[in-house]
Amino acid sequence: MYLKPEHLAEKRYEKYKSALRPYDFFPEIQSLDFESLAESDRVFLQDFGIFNSELEEEMFMLRVRVPGGRVGADNFIKIAEMAERYDLTILLTARAGIQLHGIEAEDVLELFNAVNDLPGLSTWQTFGDNVRNVVTDPYDGVGPDCKIESFPIIERMHRFFHKNPELVGMLPRRISIGITGMRRNVWPLFSNDLFFGLAERDGVKGFNVYMGGKNTEISQSADIFLPADEVADFAAAVIEAFNRYGLREKRMKSRLFHMIEHYGMEQVKAFVAEFYDKAWESAGESLLGKERIPDTVALDGGRWGVRWHTEYGLVTPEEAMRAAEYAKAEGADVRIGIDQQLYLLGLPSPEVDLPRHETAATVVACAGSEYCPFSYWSIKEEAHYLPADRLEQDGIRIGFSGCLKGCGRHKHCDIGIVGLRNANFGDDDRSARIFLGGEISEGKATTEVYLRSIPLKSLNETVSLLIDLFEGSGLEDFETFSAQVLKKFEPEFIEFYLLARLAGYQAVPLDPGMDAEAIAEALDKGLAEIAAKEGWKKASDALMKRMWYTKKAATVHHMDPSKRNIR
Repeated sequence: MYLKPEHLAEKRYEKYKSALRPYDFFPEIQSLDFESLAESDRVFLQDFGIFNSELEEEMFMLRVRVPGGRVGADNFIKIAEMAERYDLTILLTARAGIQLHGIEAEDVLELFNAVNDLPGLSTWQTFGDNVRNVVTDPYDGVGPDCKIESFPIIERMHRFFHKNPELVGMLPRRISIGITGMRRNVWPLFSNDLFFGLAERDGVKGFNVYMGGKNTEISQSADIFLPADEVADFAAAVIEAFNRYGLREKRMKSRLFHMIEHYGMEQVKAFVAEFYDKAWESAGESLLGKERIPDTVALDGGRWGVRWHTEYGLVTPEEAMRAAEYAKAEGADVRIGIDQQLYLLGLPSPEVDLPRHETAATVVACAGSEYCPFSYWSIKEEAHYLPADRLEQDGIRIGFSGCLKGCGRHKHCDIGIVGLRNANFGDDDRSARIFLGGEISEGKATTEVYLRSIPLKSLNETVSLLIDLFEGSGLEDFETFSAQVLKKFEPEFIEFYLLARLAGYQAVPLDPGMDAEAIAEALDKGLAEIAAKEGWKKASDALMKRMWYTKKAATVHHMDPSKRNIR
């Protein structure tokens, strides 16, 4: 189908919606020529999980919704068979879903129909302005510290918004939902637009409500407690209120976060109340706690849960088939975690006869430049630069994004990494920006920039130094180290300190009982004098230039900033 040229303006998404509901576009999919698509076709197709770019017209991607990550052994076998037959790449996502990459135009429709025939799975509303896959803990309902099973609630939410003609592609922007009835929370669930966290009020267990999270923001308490049987209705009311009152003028300012920023939390709650016919109570006591998840967990009945390590979300068809067939033969379930790992739940033994990748399950990595046009790095490959064994051993969570959009959750982790480019580093201009200071388990704070730019070649050394400092602190986890050590100083000083240590100056401890100036002087008196005179940032600039800038890049460094190849 073709729309008038004026619909291709800056606000084209809203104009497309006003011209035709995406739901009403759906019947046209079966007769589309996928080798000759209009831009309006590409926009509408995203509402049904089909992605194609004018930059690569001949190749498509299909995104699969897996409610609660519960893909199941039979479905995963079918997905593996499709990927094998059509030579596709399987990516597990940070929303516990699946992406199938490398689909040729002639195969799109057949794959689309085949995936949507799988029980419980769907490609509907996985892109675009929709309610995205609802996520939870992979041990939901079976883990030893599960107090309320979330999946029945997720299913009720799903029945409300899935294939709802008034909601498919019609929201101001996407909305993400997370829920956990587990006492532990090691997941970045406060990154959701709407999050329901386990709580207790007057002796009744239920959920506290948090709203306004996204890849770069923490959800705020809405000061609401809900019994489990009211959560799905409340979620529906939030979706309806967002659809009616959400901001639509600028796409970059149209998330639930921006609605709360614009109207205030109390007014947003008033909007929600228009669609919710019950009174709610103020927030209860949060029951969320911190706990590391091992690779094997004892379940009831002598059964076991096993986390199978992927290559940072990348799974070959052969691996997927083998894991799913093994689980099926053992009578076990297959689930996808929002850590991009596979969980085989209900095995008779913790010993699993499956080869696995020697990767850190605590690392979440975005799709990377092979699969996303926005990424500056091949993230799945560059993640191997990290000291995986030490990260795994200490339970340090890494969020690795290929751009500032944050799909690798670099703001919702212990150590965030964003792959960028910096011509000052010479021919290999890949650079990393390091984010620290996150306290995400209880929704206290996202990470912030602590190191503006380091070359890729120094990534392992830098992360290893941070691990050394954490281990030397004797604190129980990296979040506590962030709160009690790193955040006692200004980020500009931490950057200076880390660069000085990387440059080989004195191995002075990062002692929160000392002031920054005293630590700087202990590192090197000359450096301390520069910092005292010029400030921490300029002293850091001098260290970076000394360590990493090439002679060729030095010329670029003094060029007009607008002409530098720094993104």
